[in-house]
Amino acid sequence: MFTDILSLLMSFLQVGLFSIGGGYATLPFIQKQVVDLKGWLTTGELTDMITISQMTPGPLAVNISTFVGVRIAGIGGAVAATAGCTISGIAISLGLYRFFLKKDHLDWTAFLLKGLKSASVGLIAFSAVSIFQNAFGAYGNLPLNLPALLVFGASFFLLRKYKMNPITLLVLTGVVGLFVYY
Repeated sequence: MFTDILSLLMSFLQVGLFSIGGGYATLPFIQKQVVDLKGWLTTGELTDMITISQMTPGPLAVNISTFVGVRIAGIGGAVAATAGCTISGIAISLGLYRFFLKKDHLDWTAFLLKGLKSASVGLIAFSAVSIFQNAFGAYGNLPLNLPALLVFGASFFLLRKYKMNPITLLVLTGVVGLFVYY
């Protein structure tokens, strides 16, 4: 049990350390640690946790780290994973804040920030493609999940065309999912 907690702490310290850009930009790092390296979750389980994390208050990476920690080692695991995810981010943020207070007048700092923004966009795009592939089965030898694609398309249409309330849409798609997948 202690080794699981320590492993969670170290894994999510790494996630927090390299999660420049926050939110969806952290997903490739989380997937690498949780699915690829440690095998704690499958890709499908991680996608489910991402979905649940989007519906709960708080930052995405913190919510996912808490859920993974609880799943692997209970409350102690949740505390370790959440602390690991946030400690390095806080330290980096404070360090960058102090750095940019002193160097904000230099031209190269603007270029550095633009580079970081570009990297974040790339990480978010990678995460979006991974989630899309997993949700719709559009890769490898998995067949296309047509019902999921239709629900997604209809949801997108209702949001864009009719400006439907997102909470109403979540409830509606949940009911549709209950009938389609149960």
